[in-house]
Amino acid sequence: MPKKNPEGQMPLSEHLREFRTRTLLSILGLLVGAVGGWFLFDPVFNSLAAPVLALEELGQNAVLNFNTVASAFDMRMRVALFIGAIVASPWWLYQMWAFLAPGLKRTERRYILGFTAVTIPLFLLGAALGWLLLPHAVRVFMSFTPDAGANFIDARTYLTFSMRVVLAFGFAFLFPVVMVTLNMLGLVRAGTYARGWRWAVVLLFTLSAIANPLPDPWTMIALGLIMTALYYAAVGICLLNDRRRDRRQAQRDAELGLA
Repeated sequence: MPKKNPEGQMPLSEHLREFRTRTLLSILGLLVGAVGGWFLFDPVFNSLAAPVLALEELGQNAVLNFNTVASAFDMRMRVALFIGAIVASPWWLYQMWAFLAPGLKRTERRYILGFTAVTIPLFLLGAALGWLLLPHAVRVFMSFTPDAGANFIDARTYLTFSMRVVLAFGFAFLFPVVMVTLNMLGLVRAGTYARGWRWAVVLLFTLSAIANPLPDPWTMIALGLIMTALYYAAVGICLLNDRRRDRRQAQRDAELGLA
């Protein structure tokens, strides 16, 4: 294997091998987490199904239905992978940043652990918010059921919806880290983010409306405000990084001028 140069640059073939290695390690971590998730199926399933069961107390007929012989087993596998994705998130998030490390300069690679340390709580915070919103979403959607009707909900469809809500909110909270990463790689400067703040706010609130499973506007507004605050925090970090990078470049230019 060819040696990496001092700046950590790699040829395309090594990048592809590195991508394959990091992907396999991420999948391995996911599978290990899924093994633990298999044994945590009952409490997690009961928590996800609790909003539906609570509808009985409100006088609505609602029940989760496993409509095929193998659907219960299939659902257990899905929930196990869902739990594995949450539990193993520190591992596969680290693999993602480790893959990007060769694109950073040697002085910038120390930020990999910092990126990982920030990404994990942001992902878990978003997932927790999605989890908290799920019962309210179920109550709102089920409230449209006519009095003469009953809800026999396909368990796979319901749990897939629930898991997508939780993961969607988790990934939505990662965009500030992506912004900072692009800045660290020298692809986007803070000024570009700052000049496009109007479009960014519109886009963030649009994404909040799409990701928000609830029809009421207040949840969308709250999520949009949180994501906007994260956007401006990322712009601030990028601005500090640009200033530091510009100072170093000015110092190098001055030294070359003196030489």
